[in-house]
Amino acid sequence: MKLENSLSVSEIFCSLQGEGRLAGVVSVFVRLAGCDLRCRWCDTGYALRREQGCEMTVSQVIEQVKKIDCEQVVVTGGEPMLAEGLEELLGELKRLGSYVTLETNGRRFRQVVCDLVSISPKLDNAQAGAGAVNVEAIQRFVDDYDYQLKFVVEQEADLEQVERVLGQLKGVERDRVMLMPQARTKVEYRRRSGEVARMCVEKGFRFSPRLQVELWGTRRGR
Repeated sequence: MKLENSLSVSEIFCSLQGEGRLAGVVSVFVRLAGCDLRCRWCDTGYALRREQGCEMTVSQVIEQVKKIDCEQVVVTGGEPMLAEGLEELLGELKRLGSYVTLETNGRRFRQVVCDLVSISPKLDNAQAGAGAVNVEAIQRFVDDYDYQLKFVVEQEADLEQVERVLGQLKGVERDRVMLMPQARTKVEYRRRSGEVARMCVEKGFRFSPRLQVELWGTRRGR
């Protein structure tokens, strides 16, 4: 059966998962174009608008993924929850036998099929705009899916908002909450990592690396 739902695709590539509990695992990345936020430190500005991507049917995306022959698939963005063909894409990836991670800012909830939802709520440090954190949507993901929460931290003052968001959520396991250094360059990453690691030790959070920054900086396809 030919799958005709259309997606705006920024890039499809194979690399290491850079963040979260699967950091270091070889994965295929399907990056969809289009995002509803404008974070000041965004490192994928080339995927912010739908028109920046290439229109592909779900079947075309699946064919590209099959050529790479990798069990782990990460659907990312941009913001995948904006893509009309997302449900069909994720369903077909699961039918391939893939372990599917869906990366989202958690601002919108949709019932989808995946193995892990990686939620990265954008704190005030992103200057992403009002309503960037949708606690109700995040709660639905926490209730219904295997999940991880990743917060980009720039300074210790950011922890107050992290705790405030967690305080509004029910049933969140603290070892699923990760802090990541805000960094677009290797220099920034190395400068902030030690401080963020200290915060994790003191507050009981997990530290998430950002291998893509440490290894490749802002290079695309990595």
